[in-house]
Amino acid sequence: MGTGGIGHFDNDEAADFANELDDLPAGERVALIRTTLETAADDSGYLEAPEGMLAVAAAALVASQVPDGDPVDDSYGPEEPLPALPAGLRPLAVRAIDRVLGEKSELDELREEPDRPSWLAEIDRLRTVLAAG
Repeated sequence: MGTGGIGHFDNDEAADFANELDDLPAGERVALIRTTLETAADDSGYLEAPEGMLAVAAAALVASQVPDGDPVDDSYGPEEPLPALPAGLRPLAVRAIDRVLGEKSELDELREEPDRPSWLAEIDRLRTVLAAG
């Protein structure tokens, strides 16, 4: 399985997640983002790459609504506007990112040179924005 590019939606899992969000009624999008983050954040076992990719995408959506957060304008991200996301998702998103970067994370293990430093910088920026927001 490839990990795609370094962008938060540069993989098939995240693109499918964006499409799933677009297909949901606006009132159900927050629940999907929350559930996706909880799946990664609350998993104490080995975090498989697909769940890690989804967690990064969901965290990017949360961060996009934080001051200094980057908008999700990737062509693979959601096309439909998201409702205002609760601030309570930010600490959950930080926990999910921490799991993606943890010892028991397949996604972190799959990142290879030469993309690894750029990917880590993107994930670090995402985490910084979420933690500060």
